Amino acid sequence: MRSIWKGSLGFGLVSIPVKLYSAVQTTSLDMDMLDSRDHARIRFQRVNENTKKEVPYDKIVKGYKLDNDYVILDDKDYEDAAPEKSKVIEIESFVDIADVNPMFYETSYYTEPDTKNNKAYALLLKALQQSKKAGLARFVLRSTESLCIVHPQGNVLVVTRIRFGQQIRDTEELNIAEDVNVSKKELDVGLALINQYAEKFDVSKYKDEYHAELLKIIEAKSKGKRATIKKLKPQKAKSDDLYEQLMSSLKVKKGA
Repeated sequence: MRSIWKGSLGFGLVSIPVKLYSAVQTTSLDMDMLDSRDHARIRFQRVNENTKKEVPYDKIVKGYKLDNDYVILDDKDYEDAAPEKSKVIEIESFVDIADVNPMFYETSYYTEPDTKNNKAYALLLKALQQSKKAGLARFVLRSTESLCIVHPQGNVLVVTRIRFGQQIRDTEELNIAEDVNVSKKELDVGLALINQYAEKFDVSKYKDEYHAELLKIIEAKSKGKRATIKKLKPQKAKSDDLYEQLMSSLKVKKGA
């Protein structure tokens, strides 16, 4: 793996030199856009809207429109906006991971100490494991300030980027009734159904089946064939009554 960021992880007066590595990877198939007439690849060009000519990548700058004119920004401007944060992941507080709503999660990065046998790294890792806490921090990655939590995963400290509060939309515009009556009998059976399906979380049991099936279709079409794909047959409820549907669901699970 190649590191994508190099700086330090700080808590209190302790500073740990670290490198960040992307902890996730995409599983989607790499599709190219083609012209349907001759299957030639479609290329996107960065074109100057005045001259209509392509602009070399090294001539492209970023600008913010202000009073009908553009103010051009460079790398130094981004660094000056948060000089103390540009190369530091500074833990500001410690929180319970359970208190972080999953809606806030974005993506994760592995951290690696920049020096071998780093005692401060090992200390923070063990302290977080025993306290069952996570560090809440801010840092700048690719000219963007990010909020993140620092948490242990095995013998590695992981930085998981999370969203800021203002990035989560309010629910007020959703049309959800608050006075729907659910009887105790229905609730009891609903809880029984949840308990019957409950199991320890094991993500290794689940695979990205869609892309695997799509790849089968691609391979079959390359040989002039059509892949045989099993179709899901949705089960239909025998009754419109919620209680009867729940009871039938319990029986189906027991039978399985």
